Amino acid sequence: MDIRYSTGPNDVKRYTTEELRKEFLITGLYQPDTVQATYSHVDRMVVLGIMPVKEVLPIDKGIDVWANFGTGYFLERREAGVFNLGGPGFIQADEERFELGFEDCLYITKGTKQVCFGSTDPENPARFYLVSAPAHKACKTTFLSFADANKRPCGDASTSNKRVINQFIHPDVLETCQLSMGLTQLSEGSVWNTMPAHTHERRMEVYTYFNIPEGNVVFHMMGQPQETRHIVMQNYDAVISPSWSIHAGAGTAAYTFIWAMGGENQAFDDMDNIAVPDLR
Repeated sequence: MDIRYSTGPNDVKRYTTEELRKEFLITGLYQPDTVQATYSHVDRMVVLGIMPVKEVLPIDKGIDVWANFGTGYFLERREAGVFNLGGPGFIQADEERFELGFEDCLYITKGTKQVCFGSTDPENPARFYLVSAPAHKACKTTFLSFADANKRPCGDASTSNKRVINQFIHPDVLETCQLSMGLTQLSEGSVWNTMPAHTHERRMEVYTYFNIPEGNVVFHMMGQPQETRHIVMQNYDAVISPSWSIHAGAGTAAYTFIWAMGGENQAFDDMDNIAVPDLR
């Protein structure tokens, strides 16, 4: 498991491009028949990429659960949200089995002892993107298809940010302990997400970008509003955003991204907005 310790904004001001990428960027999430895991000390979020091909993979394959979490099993004191970004697959969560197609989602509650991931077709394997947050109460493991998401259109083509925010793991859709996740789709011709930019002092956030057309990238904006930096993102890359950092992006083409949040509350609109002319 890759461990990322929390970094403050004063340090980041002096980072080189490589140092910035090493601290916040997560790459190589999908390797055949492996579980790739990154543990961030920012609100103790864990990001996993799971791509089963010939095997059915347990959530903790290659992870020393006691050494990293001090628990007997992965979700003993955690909850998780999973999106499938690949071919059809399935998740076995204790006694329940869930079939997930492309962009389907599964919320898995705290206390789920056995979680395994498989692909329906090895020639077109599933790509399971998972984010886990600490949890102090159990809720209900719930499957969410794309149609189940709460849809919030926003932005405008005139400002190149027409998009739909699809809220999946969200208080308006289902009860969770603290994790919130959703999927934002940009319309063709729009390239900006989350602009005007914002921070939220009470929560951290993780983005993962996908559906980036071949030969294109996303420039992910981060840093304090008056000390902005950028990281160039490829398809399926993820990026950690601490509470003090903006998190916005501009692509060389339209794309989709998944956001995951954890922290003090689940109020989606609890954010500190920054006027575009005030960015530096």
